[in-house]
Amino acid sequence: MKKILDGCTAAAHVAYALSDVATIYPITPVASMGQTAQKWGMNGRLNLMGQPLEVIEMESELGAAGAMHGALAAGSLATTFTASQGLMLMIPNMYKIAGEMLPAVFHVGCRSIATHALSIFGDHQDVMGCRATGLSMIASVSVQETMDLGLVAHLAAIDGSLPVMHFFDGWRTSSEMGTIDMIDYETIRPLVDWSKVLEFRRRSMNPEHPSLRGSAQNPDVYFQNAEARNRYYNAFPGIVQAAMDRVAQATGRQYHLVDYYGAPDADRVIVIMGSGGDVVSETVDYLNCEKGYRTGVVKVRLYRPFPVETLRTVLPKSVRIIAVMDRTKESGAQHEPLCQDVISALYSGSVFKPDLKIIGGRYGLSSKEFNPSMVKAIFDEMGKENPRDSFTVGINDDVTHLSLDVTECVDTTVASDTYQTILYAIGNDGTVGGTKQVASILGNTPGLYAQAYFSYSAKKSGGYTISQLRIGHKPVTSAYGIESADYVGCHKASYVHRFSMLHNIKPGGIFVLNSPWTPEQMVTKLPLSMRKTISDKKLRFYNINADAIAAKVGLSPRINMPMETVFLYLSRIIPFETSLAELQQKIKETYIHEGGEVVNRNIQAVSMTIDALKEINYNSIKGWDTIPDTSPQHSPIFKDSTIKNFIEKVHTPCIKGYGNNIPVSAFTPDGTMPMGTTAYEHRRIATRVPVWDADKCVECTECSLVCPHAAIRPFMLNTEEANAAPKDIVTKEAVGSPSLIGYRFRIQNFTEDCLGCSSCSLICPGHALTMTPIENVIDSELPKLEWLKTNVSPKENLIPAESINGSQLRTPYLEFSGACAGCGETPYVKLLTQLFGKRLLIANATGCSSIWGANFPSNAYCTDRNGHGPAWGNSLFEDNAEYGFGMLVSIQQRRAQVADMVKDLIESPSTMPYLKEPLQAWLTSKDDPELSASTASQLITMLSPVRDASPKYAELLEAADMLAKKSVWAIGGDGWAYDIGFGGLDHVLASGEPIKMLIMDTECYSNTGGQTSKATPRACVAKYSPTGKSTPKKNLGRMMMTYGNVYVASISLGANYQQAIDALVEAERYHGPAIVIAYCPCINHGIRPGLGHSIIEERRAVESGYWPLYRFNPEAYERGEEPLTIDHAIPGPDNSGTNGSDTETTSAGYSSSEPLNYVAQYIHEEDRYIDLNMIAPERANTLQPELQKDCDRENDALKKI
Repeated sequence: MKKILDGCTAAAHVAYALSDVATIYPITPVASMGQTAQKWGMNGRLNLMGQPLEVIEMESELGAAGAMHGALAAGSLATTFTASQGLMLMIPNMYKIAGEMLPAVFHVGCRSIATHALSIFGDHQDVMGCRATGLSMIASVSVQETMDLGLVAHLAAIDGSLPVMHFFDGWRTSSEMGTIDMIDYETIRPLVDWSKVLEFRRRSMNPEHPSLRGSAQNPDVYFQNAEARNRYYNAFPGIVQAAMDRVAQATGRQYHLVDYYGAPDADRVIVIMGSGGDVVSETVDYLNCEKGYRTGVVKVRLYRPFPVETLRTVLPKSVRIIAVMDRTKESGAQHEPLCQDVISALYSGSVFKPDLKIIGGRYGLSSKEFNPSMVKAIFDEMGKENPRDSFTVGINDDVTHLSLDVTECVDTTVASDTYQTILYAIGNDGTVGGTKQVASILGNTPGLYAQAYFSYSAKKSGGYTISQLRIGHKPVTSAYGIESADYVGCHKASYVHRFSMLHNIKPGGIFVLNSPWTPEQMVTKLPLSMRKTISDKKLRFYNINADAIAAKVGLSPRINMPMETVFLYLSRIIPFETSLAELQQKIKETYIHEGGEVVNRNIQAVSMTIDALKEINYNSIKGWDTIPDTSPQHSPIFKDSTIKNFIEKVHTPCIKGYGNNIPVSAFTPDGTMPMGTTAYEHRRIATRVPVWDADKCVECTECSLVCPHAAIRPFMLNTEEANAAPKDIVTKEAVGSPSLIGYRFRIQNFTEDCLGCSSCSLICPGHALTMTPIENVIDSELPKLEWLKTNVSPKENLIPAESINGSQLRTPYLEFSGACAGCGETPYVKLLTQLFGKRLLIANATGCSSIWGANFPSNAYCTDRNGHGPAWGNSLFEDNAEYGFGMLVSIQQRRAQVADMVKDLIESPSTMPYLKEPLQAWLTSKDDPELSASTASQLITMLSPVRDASPKYAELLEAADMLAKKSVWAIGGDGWAYDIGFGGLDHVLASGEPIKMLIMDTECYSNTGGQTSKATPRACVAKYSPTGKSTPKKNLGRMMMTYGNVYVASISLGANYQQAIDALVEAERYHGPAIVIAYCPCINHGIRPGLGHSIIEERRAVESGYWPLYRFNPEAYERGEEPLTIDHAIPGPDNSGTNGSDTETTSAGYSSSEPLNYVAQYIHEEDRYIDLNMIAPERANTLQPELQKDCDRENDALKKI
């Protein structure tokens, strides 16, 4: 049976069939595998043992591997799905599982390892790091192979009593959708040697037939015992081949340990693993048939144990030179791993061929493109008299000069009848899901094959997405980007200024733009270069305002239905009537669980599309080819040459999609980058932005406080600045404090950096902000902003920072991040930087916050005019508390050294007398943040002129950056704090040292797509809890209170702005460890009115009793007071100590005289709870009241502390 699915699903299909247990932990790009398997189990699918696969989510990959080991030891066939750092955490257990000869199967979507930077994209660094563990390793090339060889991996593991790692390229294969031939479970059943399964179960741990494993051995026997497994590894290649042969008999698809493809008399051969193998195969066909080359490719399928004899057998005897291509980098090694294995195989023992030359190359790190043009460059290098021994391809290495020049574009390897499409869109507009839907419709059509591949900005909702779709009449195996498109869609109008999206469209191709522009406006809205390309290539150019359709039917910002319909209508790959009927059926299948209204809205959007689609007759538009480009222009002011070089040579090319062309010399070897680069992006992705009405403004600055992107700010103008301001810059008299007399106040939106979430407008008490179409205000607002930024100085000390207004007059050192519009996390971190940014060190756990804050080349953390600001670093997901603790210890140690220097100078008779007073002043104040900074400044000023008078003066000045007291914070999400990093967090907080932690609690794994964490409350529907989580939320705050010496606070910004500020300030001032847990609504919550309501949700969460506000300050013990302060009114009949009334109604409209169902009223606005009512109403009726009890118990417990 033919079906279209992605590589992850294909591998999960066979894993499900032959596993009893899957122990997992979510990680990109294979997070979907466990979720898919669990969904199948919910829907009644049975494995070949007659049961649903038991999918268990653990607290980390270390835990998943340990649980897998235990499941295997107790006789269950077990599997896991992982990649990258997660795979690294499993290594210790891999050695154990291999040593105990247990038939585990690890399915790995290969991904880069975090070194100088984290990368979520694909290469072989992770699996190559495991090659010494004793696991057999099998590589798949394509989506079809992930199913076929995934099955081989399970069969071989059972037959050979050894664990197997089945790996396939992350993203390129894991996430590529392709039309493949399915293997049904009844076909698999006879392929399994069930006697081997029984034999495995018989040797499992069981008190009915007990055994002992995992003993401690001594030098006299360990060596021999290790060698006893040799014969099993020696036999394993034959076992794998036998499994391949059985699969071939059942499917007709024959694989070998090593497969050769190409000319039988080839003189040049490439050896490769993974998806690159198909790229080389296509190029081999082209070069041999069209260019007269004699080339070939060896695809290595079994990597461990390495099949030496098979490799020697398949290579043509005519081969003169071999290039071994590795998708990994092993720094310091003579060659990369596969190359070393090939050299060893062909030169050890009997030499394969005396005059054979073997060279090695690196390619495709972090999903770097690998295409036929590059393959030809490799073959051409091999044809030289003196080819390079080691090289790279796909980059411009102008430092070590290892890269090959790619001079010829090869694009004839794609079948001429393949229809190729590229769609540029913005995250969360539905395009990716819509493309998958189209691929499914067309790919499942008899006689057609589909391939869909997606690339993303790592920015959250609102980043760019590029969808590539190929449809052909034979299987599509082109594992590289589209070079020549028949159809290009621009689904976000502002992208016409960002991407050069028409450079690879075919002459006469179709270009579809989603924009509100009329044909006459196109001549001023589109760049001149784009207009010329359209006319020069004689493109068919169409425009549709899909945003207007989506808004009209209530689907904003989802435009996938109109854009899918347009594609099906214009491409006519199959009759439009047929595809339209299929699309409407897909709508019903996809949205039926959301109710008939949602289905009808989507169908209505489809029905409105064709009438709204307009072809642009550009030949009749005056000035089409001549009117100059009127796109937005910026003349940035650079703080120094470093940032200027970075922006011009690295940042701007990356943002415009030309990052692949940046040479090696442009990068810092250690991966560091300048601060504040997001200020140069000006993404302009909002459709509506806030406009300020001075007459209505009450100057509360709450809009600035809640803005997730620091895109709306107060400006305070002194008399001179106010008098110099242009007339259109409206200001009003500053009020609220005597210190503001004589100042003028203004709120200004950063129009091009705003994401249009509406948070500011929704919470504005004076209704002074009106969301307005960006097109109406962009031209007038940008000059105002530029004048204010250039001519108005910061007024940071007019009001104490520990207030709402005072904090918002301070510089936000986090601006224009890559977070979702309305993000619940960023306001807290932005506030943290406003309070402590000049002296802040941040250890950031991997997760949403590390990605929206520092996704290269975008650095949202910035500096002030003096170059000061937060120092930010990321280590790993699991060790962030320890990473931050190490920073703290280092700062303390270095400052202690400085204190010793100062003491020595004070006591030294040779110290100039006038220096002793400032030295003593610093020493006395060194532990006070503000005083240490001021006394440090004075000391530096006095020491600098006499620096050369004494080596001790110079030594102290060299350490001057340690004089001001620093504030070290470890920040991250609940996945880190509650799960994978909890052990470290607990240990560090128990140390008594003054480490500070901010936990952004989204109650799920936000970064990997909304999986369950231990912060997920009962009754919540999340991935891995598809029928609602049955256990209560982990109470991290009260757990940390038990230490008695840890400052603990629970905050929710929208519920009480001042309480959040107070908690952060108190935590920072506390002399010991402190943890602040912040409630953060997330896009995964499915907030019905939209994520722009996150601040309102934060308020509702507290007023309903769902989220508590408190501060536990151990310093109160010293004053003889109770340490816990409850800062919220607890709903219910007994509100003693809160609002003191049995009938008072809160601002959310919850009357305390009603039954205790306040939480039910709160969760009614969030899909993560509402979905359970539709999926399993009876379970909802059980779990949701239990959730209310959980909240009641928490509130009762707090009152008793």
